[in-house]
Amino acid sequence: MTELAKALMELDEQKVYQLVEEKLNNGVSPLDILAECNEGMAGVGDLFSQGQYFLSQMLFSAEIFKNVMKQLEAVLPQTQESTGKNKVVIGTVKGDIHDIGKNIVVSLLKGSGFEVIDLGVDVPAEKFVAALQESGAKVLGLSALLNFTYPEMKNVVQAVTDAGLRDQVTIIIGGAPCNEQVRQFAGADYYAEDAVAGVNICKKVYAC
Repeated sequence: MTELAKALMELDEQKVYQLVEEKLNNGVSPLDILAECNEGMAGVGDLFSQGQYFLSQMLFSAEIFKNVMKQLEAVLPQTQESTGKNKVVIGTVKGDIHDIGKNIVVSLLKGSGFEVIDLGVDVPAEKFVAALQESGAKVLGLSALLNFTYPEMKNVVQAVTDAGLRDQVTIIIGGAPCNEQVRQFAGADYYAEDAVAGVNICKKVYAC
């Protein structure tokens, strides 16, 4: 774990901001900085799952991450005008209220010209299905930070199948604790290891 990731995991707020500032001054890519922060957030999620952190500490880590995003705003890719054609439905699955990773993906998608239907957090399966039916989006992004929400990802995939949309929609999962095994369990098409990977998968889908 990097020094920045460890500082975030340990909720050392001032050290996080200091390290981010130093990295920006040294020309480190903001996406690389985000990757380190994602690792730190994954550590926070693990500690929460193990009962070592409580909700207040989760919320504090989210606040630190949001402030890091403010530090990075000026150097992140700027939003391009949406084409209105390349639509992506995205949200954090039911049972999970974390939105930082999702929000990073949303920012990068908009920066790449995608129209994003962001459903927010704690989203039930039927709401994902309704958004896909209404928008005609070819991509669905499911986000989670807490590992006990994996079954809900599977529920969403099943709901999309039951609605007769599965062969029309590419489903991507992401979030700090996700991996290829979780993708297989959920029945999704892709696992995105970070925000940039997720955006690249969306580009690939719409390039076909």
